Amino acid sequence: MATNITFHPGSISASERLELLKQKGITIWLTGLSASGKSTIACALEQTLLHQGKFTYRLDGDNIRFGLNKDLGFDEDSHVENVRRIGEVAKLFCDANCFTIVAFISPYHRCRQTVRELHTKANLGFVEIFVDAPLSVAEQRDPKGLYKKARSGEIKDFTGISAPYEPPENPDIHIRTDECDVTQAVTTITEYLASHGYL
Repeated sequence: MATNITFHPGSISASERLELLKQKGITIWLTGLSASGKSTIACALEQTLLHQGKFTYRLDGDNIRFGLNKDLGFDEDSHVENVRRIGEVAKLFCDANCFTIVAFISPYHRCRQTVRELHTKANLGFVEIFVDAPLSVAEQRDPKGLYKKARSGEIKDFTGISAPYEPPENPDIHIRTDECDVTQAVTTITEYLASHGYL
């Protein structure tokens, strides 16, 4: 860890930023199995919030692995570091009063809890959304053919098959994508945001 660094506080207070941007930041963290519907919901939610005039940005698990996290694999240590990094990035966006939508498998409870605590300590908004689809449904969808490869042994450490997924025990929002469509999922999220003073 670097020791020859100094933290420089911002030149604009949180209250001033809120007054200027007319919105509070929040990290909207979608977790679930591959093919559970995270990215689909995240894209639709981003469109909805942007069209409502909200400063919004989406951080997608696959997209981040093309750049920031391209050096990471899919073993447990890499999953932990993957979530740690994106948690720090999400915190920065949230601190800028952005509605930050994060769509990551993020399979481990302790990692998601660490990200929540990171936001809580900074007095920043955080909502955990469990995008829940039974494994059988996710495998049936399998848009990238990953489950088939995992079952055949071509992909090691695949979440839900050869690596664990720890579902949230008490998510802020629980969406069953085998029981609702994308529009209903987005409505559930926006209603939550409105009831908590973000919309």
